[in-house]
Amino acid sequence: VGLSFLIYFLSALFGYLTFYDKVDSELLQGYSRYLPHDTVIMTVKVAILFAVLLTVPLIHFPARKAVLMVFFSHLPVSWICHILVTLTLNAVVVLFAMYVPDIKNIFGVVGSTTSTCLLFVYPGLFYLKLSREDFLSRQKLGAFALVIFGICVGLLSLVLIIFNWINE
Repeated sequence: VGLSFLIYFLSALFGYLTFYDKVDSELLQGYSRYLPHDTVIMTVKVAILFAVLLTVPLIHFPARKAVLMVFFSHLPVSWICHILVTLTLNAVVVLFAMYVPDIKNIFGVVGSTTSTCLLFVYPGLFYLKLSREDFLSRQKLGAFALVIFGICVGLLSLVLIIFNWINE
């Protein structure tokens, strides 16, 4: 986690120091525009390509497992089902890559929904479920307020992202 933070922080810092307020959502595209035949930029692009290619199986395993457990748990395990789910997941990813114009749109939706759930909604719900206190106790009312606040922030963020799409 620390190494990942350091890499992202340095990328963001140098991207900002290079372009200031004109940073693209995809930093390498900004560098490619100004340095189209630079060896370092091409090397970084190839490294990212390999990183993405090697990450795909790691991401598809839990996604495929979840789809199989949720939708096909009543069926016996078969290679045909396994392959069809994998191909469907790959097709969905390719369609997103082809038709979503900017990755910031994906990050915005995922961030507005999952981060508010992970930070506000789920902890409050877990406390409400696991606590043996009366519902009108201070702690449970605080947890309930946290859940409501998280839902409101998540919905507001999602609505603002959608309005931003419409205005663009």
